[in-house]
Amino acid sequence: MKSSSKAIPRTETGSCFCGAITAEMRGEPFWICSDHDDDCRKAIGSPLSVWVGYRPSEFTLLTGTPKTFSKTPGVLRSFCADCGTSIGYVDQGLPDELYLAIGFLDHPERFPPQAHAYWDMRLPWVDFPDELPRVGTYSRRRDPAFGNPAER
Repeated sequence: MKSSSKAIPRTETGSCFCGAITAEMRGEPFWICSDHDDDCRKAIGSPLSVWVGYRPSEFTLLTGTPKTFSKTPGVLRSFCADCGTSIGYVDQGLPDELYLAIGFLDHPERFPPQAHAYWDMRLPWVDFPDELPRVGTYSRRRDPAFGNPAER
């Protein structure tokens, strides 16, 4: 007898602090990174950010409508207009990539970082005893036609 077992894709959920915005992600994240740059530090209000990369096609908004904001050309950040929770960002220099804030995910413990990006911009009192790669700037290949946000 033949078994027809299909692999069920990984499914994760996310929600903002007040619950107005919820989402589902189907598939494996392609990149998880601790980010130490000052833009993200300001936007998130934390000494560093952890971003979880999905393809936009793997992300489904279930409830609510995020508000968006852009200070850095080509980078569009989303957040809940009611409670302020950061949802994520898209960057025109990184096509077909969507980065979600670790705090938006309902089970952040399932997303261990794979590297540190913008290590050169970290706060001097931030250090990690891990063996993860420490990249001075971007940890992903960004289209140079969009410039480097760190050079704003």
